[in-house]
Amino acid sequence: MHRCLLILLAAASSLTLGFGQESKSPQGWTAKTIQWQSTSPDGTKWAVLEGKSDVAGQAFTYAAFVPAGYTDRHAHSSDARVAVIQGALKVGFGPNPSHLETYPVGSFLFVPANVEHTMAADEDTILIGTAVGPLATHHHDHQDHHNH
Repeated sequence: MHRCLLILLAAASSLTLGFGQESKSPQGWTAKTIQWQSTSPDGTKWAVLEGKSDVAGQAFTYAAFVPAGYTDRHAHSSDARVAVIQGALKVGFGPNPSHLETYPVGSFLFVPANVEHTMAADEDTILIGTAVGPLATHHHDHQDHHNH
């Protein structure tokens, strides 16, 4: 009797995990192991490392590659929390920042939703960040709009 009850409970718990939940497992990345999922003509690259960037209300983790010489003024539809893992990111806030602050490897930035900022890099730079989907980036210099 106890054995049948244990089998029934095990089967029920495995069914419960299948509805509305993804199986999650520990993962790790380095700058060299990121598998880039998209590359833009300007040389930037993007990858969703964990989660789904297009699901409303779902947190996700992403990586972004910013090539040397790149500059872009934009805003995001969601708060972004970003760590610099390779290179150095230059950032200035507002529509026309007079100075871009340099954030080297190990730096962490919080950029609230809809805050216009300029991002640049003098060397190839990789960022890992988190946001809540769906994330849209509004590029101000060339009136471009990207959903990630």
